[in-house]
Amino acid sequence: QQQEEQQQEEQQQEEQQQRQRQPASSVGRAGNRGPKRHREGKGGLTHRGAMAATEEVRQRWANGLRKAQARITDALADLDGTPFREDAWTRGENHGGGWSRVLQDGNVFEKAGVNVSVVRGELSPQALKAMCATGRLQGLDGRHCQFFAAGLSLVIHPKNPMAPTAHLNYRYFEVTDDEGEQARWWVGGGADLTPSYLFEEDAVDFHSALKSACDKHDDSYYGRFKQWCDEYFYIPHRKESRGVGGIFFDDLCTRPALAPADRDDRDALMDFCLECLDTFAPTYTSIVRRRKDSPFTPVQKEWQQMRRGRYVEFNLMYDRGTKFGLNTPDNTRIESVLMSLPLTARWEYCHEVEE
Repeated sequence: QQQEEQQQEEQQQEEQQQRQRQPASSVGRAGNRGPKRHREGKGGLTHRGAMAATEEVRQRWANGLRKAQARITDALADLDGTPFREDAWTRGENHGGGWSRVLQDGNVFEKAGVNVSVVRGELSPQALKAMCATGRLQGLDGRHCQFFAAGLSLVIHPKNPMAPTAHLNYRYFEVTDDEGEQARWWVGGGADLTPSYLFEEDAVDFHSALKSACDKHDDSYYGRFKQWCDEYFYIPHRKESRGVGGIFFDDLCTRPALAPADRDDRDALMDFCLECLDTFAPTYTSIVRRRKDSPFTPVQKEWQQMRRGRYVEFNLMYDRGTKFGLNTPDNTRIESVLMSLPLTARWEYCHEVEE
């Protein structure tokens, strides 16, 4: 028995060394519109022997998201002068829940929502089919699979049309097959900026902060994820980009190139996501502070409403997170899924931009 335990320990050490030597690979594909080179495969693989540590990993990640939520909402509330309303919600017994914080009709922000969800349950047939089609859950077709998902998402719509809308989402996802023999996991996320009126200074500051966070973990990340963001946040039926981009990635399960040797792939990627989360509040509040009191005309306000209409179109038709939320059974909280939609928007028939 001692000999078997020693052999298992040596095997685990060898596997850990192999993971540490493994270079960062390409990431998974964004939606059904990204190029095929953005496909990673079937995600991180965890066998039964490692499942005992999974709950600890999940809890540590969820705690990090809650702390980030508090930092972000404190910064936004301080800038606006209006407190957030928090709703704690559940999806029923043993299916998890979350915390939605929303500021509505404030002094600076028309609507700002920062949501943390920690949910679990059985994957719907639609979700399982879509994930198998991308290669993410290759080999699990037709099985009954359980999922665990924990993420932080936010969308902020300022009142002043000179201040940009912002979106952010970072998430961890795990799927266990019907026999419980293995789990596949990955992280995804990103942040992007959608101005109604472009100020180059704002775009440079936003991208510079993201690049700095990326470069601390892998100097290939920013270039790859920026391109992916540009491809993902594109509105095909309008032939328009949604904004000035940022970063976006999904299906990521390979350690960053600069990860410390004592961090495994999953912990190293969670570190990266939390680093990106930490850059948001100081960067975005600085941008809004510059623009929140800028003068504007009724025509410029109408243009902001038109651009928000584009935002709604993308979220309802193409956004993967919104689709997953709407297709998740077992008491989905629709108010949280649709939290990203603006308080007001506008559509005009055959609208033409005035010079």
